Amino acid sequence: MRLVIRYFFRGLRLILTPFMLLSEKISTPRSISRSPEEQARVDAACKDLALYQFSACPFCIKVRKEMARLGLNIETRDAQHNDSHRAALAEGGGRIKVPCLLISGGKGNEQWLYESEDIRSWLRQQFEPAGT
Repeated sequence: MRLVIRYFFRGLRLILTPFMLLSEKISTPRSISRSPEEQARVDAACKDLALYQFSACPFCIKVRKEMARLGLNIETRDAQHNDSHRAALAEGGGRIKVPCLLISGGKGNEQWLYESEDIRSWLRQQFEPAGT
């Protein structure tokens, strides 16, 4: 019985994944506009960030939409299909759970931020222009 349930959900995931990704493409908001200097500053700050994610995870999609809205060029790392990224997530963050934002600070300090709402809130706090 467990085998039947497992294959049912795998099949369901295979069917729904293209629709979820298409929906993300269609509904992703346009990014906010910044001056070239301000965007360069944001891009420099984003070099210290990496998002560990699965492509069809609905919570990861929410975070990627927020990144697009804020115009952030954050590296995305596929922890589902890339074994090295999956191992780094398990080793550094302590568990394989996505989405997870790796915030690399100076002197080798790393913070692993889980939960889509916490990540979105942190991104807004760091990169939302004043008066928006």
